[in-house]
Formats: sequence, C-alpha cells, structure tokens
Amino acid sequence: MDLFTPSWQRAWTGIGAVGEGAALFAQLMVAYAEPQRHYHTQQHLGECLSAFDGARALAEHPDEVELALWFHDAIYDIKGHDNEQRSADWARDALLAAGVPGESAQHVHDLVMATRHTAVPVGRDEQLLVDIDLSILGAERARFDEYEQQIRQEYAYVPGFLFRRKRREILKGFLDRPAIYSTPQFHDVLEARARDNLRRVTG
Repeated sequence: MDLFTPSWQRAWTGIGAVGEGAALFAQLMVAYAEPQRHYHTQQHLGECLSAFDGARALAEHPDEVELALWFHDAIYDIKGHDNEQRSADWARDALLAAGVPGESAQHVHDLVMATRHTAVPVGRDEQLLVDIDLSILGAERARFDEYEQQIRQEYAYVPGFLFRRKRREILKGFLDRPAIYSTPQFHDVLEARARDNLRRVTG
C-alpha cells in the first residue's frame, strides 16, 4: 500500500500550502532513495509515517508534525554535521514559498531540529515527533538488529573499532536517560523493549 502519497497530500493541504506540491514530493522521494543511505531511507520514512498514523490524535498541530517527519532526514550527508539544520531550512523555505504562514513554517523547522536528539524534547508535538523517530530503538529484535546493520553500512568508511566505540557512546546516551520516550503511549509500548535492545548491544 502506498503510504507516501496520501500522507503527503493530507499534510500539504492541511498546512495551507498552495498547489499539490508534486515536485517537492518527488524531490523528497528521490532524496530518501539516495545510494549512500541504508537506514535513513524510504523504509525509515514509511515506518515513521505509519507510527504517526496511529498517534495523530496526540499532536497539537498534526500537519506540521507530519511534514516535519517528511523533512527530518531530507538531507543526509554521511560525513555532514549539519544535516538537520539543512533539512529544517529546506522545509521552512519550501513551505514559505508555497504560501504557508510563517509561524507554521517555523514550527516545522523547529520540529526537524529536535531530531538532533541533543536535548529532551519539550511540547507535545516535539515529544511525539522525537518518540516516532526513536521508535526503532524499541522495535522487535530482528528489526532492531537490521537497523544496527544498516547504520554500520552507512558508516562503512569508519574503522570497526572506532565505529563500535562511538556507536556505544550514542546508544548508551539514550540508555542513561530517565526515559527514552516522552509520551505515555510510546513509553508504555516501547520503553522496556528499547532498553532491552540497547543493553544487549552496549554490553
């Protein structure tokens, strides 16, 4: 089933953008299919949109959250350190160009920036978006293990010992949080399994 087209059309129309946004939709689909991606792909986008479908009622501004999901990994340069910033800027600029009110466009920008995962998310929309992005940590064991392999493929240029050390630091950072998930719905379903997955791979 095509998740992508109805999601895009619903969010694009809902936020008040002018036109169908077909060209931008096509650009984003191409971006998520770039060859350097192994995890940050259409698979990940689809999993995020599917999770949002089941949690849409939790959002204060559902169209803005949905569009932030579309853009949150739109730019993915493996060696880049400003992917979220560039993705957020692209989202804001594209939405402003489509006639979206500045406040809504800026909110999408801010939501995308929250996926840097450098701070605990605040506000319902930010918490929901970040929980969706991190839902992979609480995936079933087989999918989580596939995710870890996909991340390793994306960073194939990094020597194994260095990758393992840095990866452990990142995952341990999530494990050390009082709670990985901020919303009760995601916490109740995914928290325990996420901690099991993280403990298993961080030793």
